[in-house]
Amino acid sequence: MGARFWIRRFVVVFIGAFVAIGVGQLLRGRTATDAAMHGLVWAAVSAIVFTTARVYQSRRGLHCVICRDTPETRSTPR
Repeated sequence: MGARFWIRRFVVVFIGAFVAIGVGQLLRGRTATDAAMHGLVWAAVSAIVFTTARVYQSRRGLHCVICRDTPETRSTPR
């Protein structure tokens, strides 16, 4: 898996976390600016931790069989 795969994975996680955290902050009654700032900061932290853990696991040869989200596991039949 190349850098392009991991960058795309990071962006997907970042966007998902940003939306979830931002909406959660808005529901708590924060202003849109505060919600966006919280979303940006915590989405970056979440995406970095998630992507780093997945890269580490991938390099060790540990793939999630249930998720089937890596090219190695997608090509094998169930």
